[in-house]
Parts: sequence; C-alpha cells; structure tokens
Amino acid sequence: MNQENVEHKLDSLSTKGMESEFFAPLLAEVTGIYHSLGITDEPRITDNFERLWLPLALNLAQGSNALDRTLIQGVLGGQGTGKSTLCIVLKLILNHLGFSVAALSIDDLYLTYGARQALQEQDPRLIWRGPPGTHDVKLGLEVIELCLQTNNLDNTPDNTVDIALPRFDKSLHNGAGDRINPEVIPQPDILLFEGWFVGVKPIAERFFANPPAPIITPEDQQFAVDCNRRLGSYVPLWTKLDSLVVIDPEDYRLSQQWRKEAEHKMIARGKTGMSDEEIEHFVEYFWKALHPKLFIEPLTKTADLVVEIRSDRSLGQIYCNT
Repeated sequence: MNQENVEHKLDSLSTKGMESEFFAPLLAEVTGIYHSLGITDEPRITDNFERLWLPLALNLAQGSNALDRTLIQGVLGGQGTGKSTLCIVLKLILNHLGFSVAALSIDDLYLTYGARQALQEQDPRLIWRGPPGTHDVKLGLEVIELCLQTNNLDNTPDNTVDIALPRFDKSLHNGAGDRINPEVIPQPDILLFEGWFVGVKPIAERFFANPPAPIITPEDQQFAVDCNRRLGSYVPLWTKLDSLVVIDPEDYRLSQQWRKEAEHKMIARGKTGMSDEEIEHFVEYFWKALHPKLFIEPLTKTADLVVEIRSDRSLGQIYCNT
C-alpha cells in the first residue's frame, strides 16, 4: 500500500470514526477473527473495537510513521487477560492500514529444553518454565536491536534487514517445550512484545517482609526474593520499549478462574488438561514468583496505557498515565 493510501485511511478513521468508509469493513474483519475463536458477543466485540482496538492501532500507526525504525510496543497481561488476542487484533487492523507487524512473546525467549533441565538441577524450585531466569534475555536483546536499526524500512533489496524471530513449541518433551526453527521476517514497522511480566522491574526487598498470600512460608519468601533479583537482568529488554500497555483485571485472582475455564473447554474438546487443583497450584506458583499486587499493581500507575478488565471479561476503564 502506498503512503498516500495509508495516510488517507489513517486520517479518515481518526477524524470520522464510525462514519469512515473504512470502519465497517475493518470491524467485519475483526469480528470474523473473534468468531473463529468461538466468541460471538457482537456488542462486546464492537465496544472493544471502538474503545480499545482501533484507537490503539491508530496510535501505533501514527507513532510508527514518526520513526525510521521499528516501533516496539510492550503488552503486559496475566493469564487469561486477552493479551495474545489483543496482539492478533492489532496485527489485523495495522496490516489493513498498510503496516507490517510482528509479534514476539516472552515465551518465545525460553531457554532450550536442555538448558532449562540444567537450570533446574541448579535450582530445583524452577519446576515450571516461566519465572525470571528461564529465558534467554540476550537472544531477546539481539532480536530487538535488529528491529531498532534505522533506515531499513523502505523494503529496497539492499536496505532490508531479515530478523529471525525465536519461536517456542510448548508441546514438545511431554509439555516441557523447546525451541523450534525461528520465523524469518523482514524488519517490521511495529513489533508487539507481549508477556505476563513484560516491563516488570525489581522492587525493594523490604516488600517481602510481609508479602501477600500465597507467599507464606520462609521458603516462599526466599523464592520471591530470588525471582526479584533475577528480574534485574530483564531490565535492559524493557528499556527498549517505546510504550507499555498493561491489561489489568479488576481482581488478579480472576486469572485462576479464567485458566480453569480454558482448561475445561480443552478437556470438553477431548484434549488433555489440568484438574482444578493442578491449576490452582500452577497459578499460585507464578504468584509466588512475581506477585501481581507487588509487581503489576505499581505499573498501573506508570504504564502508558492501562486497560481494566471486568470479571465478565468486558472492558472497564481505559486510561493513560502520560
């Protein structure tokens, strides 16, 4: 799509909103994506589109136009908050507007199976992948540094950077997961970098003196302290973000309920899933590593955009801190 058409679409949608000639076709495309995911609540889809998806996509498009490199957008959200779906929808809208978009999850940066097995021998508390220390931060920095190279977005053969996006298959090794071949793409206009602790920074250790449940035992407290220390190595990644969106459920404990609902649906389709008790232990493990009240709640005061999610998964308040 040529630049003139891009500017026309951006201007039309930004100034005319629902009256734009591009609004209805774009909403229809997004609705189709949601239907494919088994979500058919039309009023909610329209509300999400009008209040969040389209305004955020337009903001990213305008931000990208102001740069001669990839725009790096962080998306933080716990389990079941919809961060991955948000990235899918943003990619669709931005592609429609003429922008190339790539998505990278913090999960894609997991250490290899072999490296995580060795890590678990050193620290048996790392029984699941996910906490700080189980990712290859250096690999993430290498990918983002390639994206941040300037003057490579004109798609001329001599001026194009190919980027190998890491990819991770969670089904390998009986669910332990492992790296697979990377996805090689040209340098994108926009990179959506999402994950359950993207942008989260270490906090003062005094906060672990009287921490919230389920950080109860001295062993729990030490695990939380150690995860907090390991979090420091991720800060160089977060400094590369141009902005950060935090998806914030009205009660962080909803993520446990939403995970159970997802597992129940998987089991109903004949797939293997965890029991409710297993889910409770699984989710609590991550709360012990980086408790939402200690690490996520403070970010709602500083993140560029905060999106509140109600218990019925509808949008609550959406506000900016900048």
